[in-house]
Amino acid sequence: MSIHEECGVFGVFSSQRNHVAGMVYYGLYALQHRGQESCGIVVNDDGVFHSHKDMGLVSDVFHGPVLSNFPEGTMAVGHVRYGTTGETNRNNCQPIEVNHQKGKLALAHNGNLSNAKELRDIMELSGSIFHTTSDTETIAYLITRERLTSSSIEEAVSRAMNFLEGAYSLCMMSSCKMIAARDPYGFRPLCYGRTPDGSWVVASESCALSAVGAVFERDIKPGEILVFTKNGVVSRTEHCNRMPEKFCVFEYIYFARTDSVIDGVSVHEARMHAGEVLAKQFPAQADVVIGVPDSGLDAALGYSRESGIPYGIGLIKNRYIGRTFIAPGQENRIDKVKIKLAPVSKTVHGKRVVLVDDSIVRGTTSAQIVKLLREAGAKEIHMRISAPPFLYPCYYGTDIDSSENLIAYTHSVEEIKEKIGVDSLGYLPLETLLELSGGRGICSACFDGCYPTEIAVETGKNKFEQKLSEID
Repeated sequence: MSIHEECGVFGVFSSQRNHVAGMVYYGLYALQHRGQESCGIVVNDDGVFHSHKDMGLVSDVFHGPVLSNFPEGTMAVGHVRYGTTGETNRNNCQPIEVNHQKGKLALAHNGNLSNAKELRDIMELSGSIFHTTSDTETIAYLITRERLTSSSIEEAVSRAMNFLEGAYSLCMMSSCKMIAARDPYGFRPLCYGRTPDGSWVVASESCALSAVGAVFERDIKPGEILVFTKNGVVSRTEHCNRMPEKFCVFEYIYFARTDSVIDGVSVHEARMHAGEVLAKQFPAQADVVIGVPDSGLDAALGYSRESGIPYGIGLIKNRYIGRTFIAPGQENRIDKVKIKLAPVSKTVHGKRVVLVDDSIVRGTTSAQIVKLLREAGAKEIHMRISAPPFLYPCYYGTDIDSSENLIAYTHSVEEIKEKIGVDSLGYLPLETLLELSGGRGICSACFDGCYPTEIAVETGKNKFEQKLSEID
């Protein structure tokens, strides 16, 4: 089992009518690494919403005729999804759309509410009817409820945030405004920029801004609400500094694309530093350092630079296959590892190899990679992991729901080493995590069990159990 990805949000606000759907398409394409389950785009054409959402990759869902059928408009929001809660079906595709007495709302969400079930129960008992199993619909309904008694959509968003707990980075639009909001802890990334023609762009990562030619302005602050209108951008900060900053450190380790810069920290440099730390803490007598594509490559470079052991290309990734977790069953999952990665025999044959990866969850994928390298002639394999061991569930967007299904929870490091078939194994020390974020506050609850928010006894999350039943 591999770590499941986040979601990605993207929005554009233009001062003049143009093909905004095309911009969102390219933005989502750049964010495809954050979710490969489904995607969607909603275009605002003078207050009339036009949408298309479906299961699949961006390039498959928005093939030529579909994209060209979108009208020109001044606003659009888009989303790529890997669901951490809710079932895998078209109903849960985002953006979520709501029509109500005071207008329309299209909402795209990255993250996971820790009090989603509690909020949903309250709203259902008051008469709300839900059409999806996603906590995003809960957010949309809360905003709609508050909008009916507030003076503006941004005021409604601010009121709704008083009830939301957990991780949420939002990009939404009403009939005449685009709004971006980030939870007070700042769990998930969100930034904005501007194109040469003056269009404002909001994205989960800065790499998506670059994809549409937008210049990065800044990261949206934890708790901040940004309102984009034809008159410019207004920042609301009433929710800022309410909570300590708790950015998900696994964004730097795995989720984010390596060319992104999040909260002032280069993802590439953070991963390089993790590799350097591993080289100091867990040196090895080896001939070559290789990384598991893609998120292990930067850490492998860091390990090589610090240790002086040459870096090599030891595994080639098939760029035309999705990440291994997409496979619905364990047998299929193993087959996809073989298809996805191919060893470079010239690099590893007869060599003592340092193999760097971002994480070990259940150990299945790691064991398969080690087997591939052994079959290619690797003499020794010393595995280094650029994250601490996963020990606890995550309630903020990483799809880890159960400690007992994590190999590090049920096995010692020595036992894991034997199980996956390596000669030595070293994890990034927990106490060094803060170095990856440049000293900024981080959430590392999946490693240390220290949750920033109160966690409900019953969360209503079912995604992980569903996936495990398919695997086992």
